[in-house]
Amino acid sequence: MQGENSVRDLSLPEQRHPEKAHRADQAQPKKPDWIRVRAPNSEGYKQTRAILKEKKLVTVCEEAGCPNVGECWSQGHATMMIMGEICTRGCTFCNVATGKPNALDLFEPGRVAHAVSELSLNHVVVTSVDRDDLTDGGAEHFAQTIRAIRHRSPGTTIEVLIPDFLKAAPGALETVVEARPDVLNHNLETVPGLYLEVRPGARYFHSLRLLQKVKELDPTMFTKSGIMVGLGEDRAGVLQVMDDMRAADVDFLTIGQYLQPTPKHHRVDRFVTPDEFKAYEKAAYGKGFLMVSATPLTRSSYHAGDDFARLREARLQKLGRA
Repeated sequence: MQGENSVRDLSLPEQRHPEKAHRADQAQPKKPDWIRVRAPNSEGYKQTRAILKEKKLVTVCEEAGCPNVGECWSQGHATMMIMGEICTRGCTFCNVATGKPNALDLFEPGRVAHAVSELSLNHVVVTSVDRDDLTDGGAEHFAQTIRAIRHRSPGTTIEVLIPDFLKAAPGALETVVEARPDVLNHNLETVPGLYLEVRPGARYFHSLRLLQKVKELDPTMFTKSGIMVGLGEDRAGVLQVMDDMRAADVDFLTIGQYLQPTPKHHRVDRFVTPDEFKAYEKAAYGKGFLMVSATPLTRSSYHAGDDFARLREARLQKLGRA
């Protein structure tokens, strides 16, 4: 039986389940009204876009085709994507280009910090492509970006959404943790039985172990992870992922609806209803997460600043009851 702060035996082979393959060229169900959003054209959106363009910065908001870009950019919120716009992985759910990346831009951390300051962000999310071509997977570049933001905007809280550093040299995760982000996020993305289909370059138990190790390195650091639904998983699989995350002491869970970026990507198996998302949220809080965001439009960085404030308050309340 698993212990309170343990994860499954990482020496076990990756689990495989008999879910049928969901080919991209199969017809997908009609998009329901509850996930339709307005096209972005507000003045705030345009100002944010202009600042990002001036600083020559890439955002996951655009690269991944996030449905919330209009709402977030209208408020000056953007998720910075460092280390270029070409990923070394080929996940079937992701719209970011795959190929051979360019060399790291050594001035990028400074430009990100300037943009954070110019946008007057209270909370910023920094993510990246996978960089399996780099010895440390880009860990030091993350650390430099965190330090640059701290120097330029000391009052801004920082959330990093990191890759799995699967092929990086030992010490990559330690490099990021030592830079002291306020939240360290790494998404499991889906249930383990769909990894070979959806996230073939990753390993479920490696990602789970990474999240657990963060707490071993710094028990005070908030950890966060998320999954998409509508890829072909079932409810039992989602609940098991919740249990695995809690065994790794993950604080914050996000669950959102998968949307097929192009006809070539993994198809949508089904659109999960708002009531099902509410049921997932209730179940997650029952399992002990401090913070849960589970809606059709939830994404890792959606309302991240407001959620971080609630996350801190939830920890204080928990400590007060201890």
